[in-house]
Amino acid sequence: MPYRLDLTVSVLRRLSTNVVDRFTPEGQYIRALSGFPTPVVVRATQLQHEDCLFITIEADTEYDSTALDSVCRMLTVDRDLTDFNLAASHVPWLAPLVTRMSGVKPPRYPTLWEACANAIVFQQVSLRSAARSMQRMVLALGQPVEVAELPTPCFVFPSAERVQTASDGLLRATGLSADKLATLRRVAEALDSGLLDEKALETSPSLDAAAVLRQIKGIGPWTAAMILLRGLGRLDVLPANDTSVASNIALVAGSAPFDAQAVLSALGPQRGMLYFYLLLARLEARGEIGRPSFERPEPDSRPAM
Repeated sequence: MPYRLDLTVSVLRRLSTNVVDRFTPEGQYIRALSGFPTPVVVRATQLQHEDCLFITIEADTEYDSTALDSVCRMLTVDRDLTDFNLAASHVPWLAPLVTRMSGVKPPRYPTLWEACANAIVFQQVSLRSAARSMQRMVLALGQPVEVAELPTPCFVFPSAERVQTASDGLLRATGLSADKLATLRRVAEALDSGLLDEKALETSPSLDAAAVLRQIKGIGPWTAAMILLRGLGRLDVLPANDTSVASNIALVAGSAPFDAQAVLSALGPQRGMLYFYLLLARLEARGEIGRPSFERPEPDSRPAM
């Protein structure tokens, strides 16, 4: 503690149009997990004023432990952010945001593949445009799972193999560029061949892990940083030269003077949390925080985060 499920899910899914990570009007997070003989549906609920999450798993009991580990990893229930909060309290323009959004944790995608795919799709386009392309890809390639509480199916994130075997025409219809499709396929090949190994990356320092990722054509410094941050939970990285980070700092700081490098230095080894707080500020401005799934978001022409 503190922990807030609505904030953590908001930065995990980005927009309420996300068809994989779902949030109900009652405040329940729902996800269909892959990696099992059949998709496993997990639910997380945080009752008001409760200091714990209630997790429900729909699966044979033999898969309960694996599914629970996966959802706890995604929702990062055990991450201690005391050092970041202390450092942020000394940054005048950042402290009010951190106080207002107290309880957000840095979520992680359940697999390295999903982290890579999201980072690639969200390269150099607006948040809304990237989210639409991702939604189309998931609808075209993901497995639908009917869930009682949801009016529409919950989709399993499509596997690397599914993307590899899909036709160029089908993938291009999602709105993704030829370069992004080629990068997605190179990542899928690297995972299949063992060139990319999640366990090896987990044990590598962030600089070394980023270097491994950047061996793949189409993955540059920004994309590697996003994979490390959102896929491996590396808070010691922050996407460099990110125009949306700069614009969101301006959104939060207003007219207050700031030195970006000095702020990052002051935030120390958990500086990556700044990304999530800035994203929350942007989502707050759009009315997206805690918004139930499939409510229409407002237009956004700024680069994706």
